Amino acid sequence: MCALFGWLDYKGIVPYRVLKKLTQALANAAEERGTDAAGISYIHDGKVTIFKRPKPAHKLHFNAPAETKAIMGHTRLATQGDKKQNYNNHPFAGHADKEFAFAHNGVLWNDRDLRKDGVIPNTYIDTDSYIGVQLIEKQGKLDFDSLQYMAEAVEGNFTFTVLDQYNTLYIIKGSNPMYLLHFETIGLYVYASTETIMKKALKQLGLHKFESKRVDTEEGDILRIDRNGKITRSQFEPKIYRSKYMSWYDDDVSSYYNMHEEILLAYCGCYGVDSSDVELLLDYGYTCDEVEEMLVDHSLLREALKDVKYILGEDVYENCYGGAF
Repeated sequence: MCALFGWLDYKGIVPYRVLKKLTQALANAAEERGTDAAGISYIHDGKVTIFKRPKPAHKLHFNAPAETKAIMGHTRLATQGDKKQNYNNHPFAGHADKEFAFAHNGVLWNDRDLRKDGVIPNTYIDTDSYIGVQLIEKQGKLDFDSLQYMAEAVEGNFTFTVLDQYNTLYIIKGSNPMYLLHFETIGLYVYASTETIMKKALKQLGLHKFESKRVDTEEGDILRIDRNGKITRSQFEPKIYRSKYMSWYDDDVSSYYNMHEEILLAYCGCYGVDSSDVELLLDYGYTCDEVEEMLVDHSLLREALKDVKYILGEDVYENCYGGAF
């Protein structure tokens, strides 16, 4: 459960000091979905610049230059690729017909298959997400066609963001969340993986007082926002989802757990929570958003599991949360 965040300023109305604080506020708020590493990319003198470190966002100072028109950021929960090797962290640099930076929220599980089959060459970067950069580079261009090719080639759960050297921002919306707002009166787009992250950051700066409109994004959408604030759209065909955890499926083609639930089950161990506890809460009726909040706040998790104990009885509960209660 990594997080994506950023903004694009196309009118130049918002003061630099506000945009600088917005970057830090978004990064700090996005830390709830990943503390292993954090980074941003921006354009300086026509070149893609990336700053990233294997540290939580609140321990970093993001200081993009005053002329910066767009920021593309990421906070990481490491699942593949050692975070201490900074080249494994997001954003990643790429080059097709133009330079670009690339970030990913989710998990891809066919990156090794693509390399094994010779579709994509091997690389020293161990992170699954980097396969997206390589797939774009293989097409030799960055446009709707190459992004469609990339999104249809990978398997897993994802939402991607791409920033090119001309301050054009792309959002490739897969099954993972994305919350995009347009502040038309001040010429600003702001995005974050979740509404919670967005609201927390905007409230800190007082930007929530400005009128904004949510820009809808659905699975299969590719959005292009140019440096003048114009949005154009394209599509890719989402794969029919089949879990790599085949034991989670019945004989029927439908999954017992939906995709969001499977993501929680795959990630929960990174938070020190056993998947059986997550399964219990989901089966009891807690929503994915509620369980996700519990993963980062174990006091809420303990309280919820106590409720399950009371309702379902001691036998079920004794196996929960490592028998800690």
